[in-house]
Amino acid sequence: MIKTILPALLLGLTAIASAALPAAPVHAEDQKAEQIHVRGSIVTYSGSTLKVKTREGETVDVTLADGWKLASVANAAVTDIKPGDFVGIASLPREGGGDGALEVLIFPPAMKGAGEGSYGWDLKPNSSMTNATVADAVKGVDGRTVTVSYHGKEKKISIPDGTPVVTIAPATKDDLVPGAVVFISAEKAASGPLAHQVLVGKNGVVPPM
Repeated sequence: MIKTILPALLLGLTAIASAALPAAPVHAEDQKAEQIHVRGSIVTYSGSTLKVKTREGETVDVTLADGWKLASVANAAVTDIKPGDFVGIASLPREGGGDGALEVLIFPPAMKGAGEGSYGWDLKPNSSMTNATVADAVKGVDGRTVTVSYHGKEKKISIPDGTPVVTIAPATKDDLVPGAVVFISAEKAASGPLAHQVLVGKNGVVPPM
């Protein structure tokens, strides 16, 4: 089950979209809010609502919370991954052992350590998300294998050639056009998804997570 703590990706949206803000107090009701992910393409954007056709084929109205944040992604390369980098990698277990990456997000240096950990993810069945520091990166015959560390643990993840690798980039509301691909982390509410962060694709690059 996806943890209710947002991954470092979502902290990055705040870092890109605004200056540092004081941390909001945590209330009991906030802890109970179930986090859901909306992946799909924009149908319409109007004021505080994004209508999205999800990857499952359903059309949903996403309510944008007060102070919501917006960012995009830009292409990076597997060769950009260096020891000491902080990354978010969605992966699946491999038949031969270890994990194989589905996508990689390279975070800005200022975000190192944010959302650190490894937990269940819903990109594909049985996938996980690991936010961790690269201990080493070794080029192999089939892509690259990285060893990442988090909370005193280590995990080896193979990154096959062709795996999407991106980094966080700025975006504006003008990028919320019909057909644009979005990744939205939202709270499950009675009225529908309530979003505090939106990641939108632009310049041909789509959020792979």
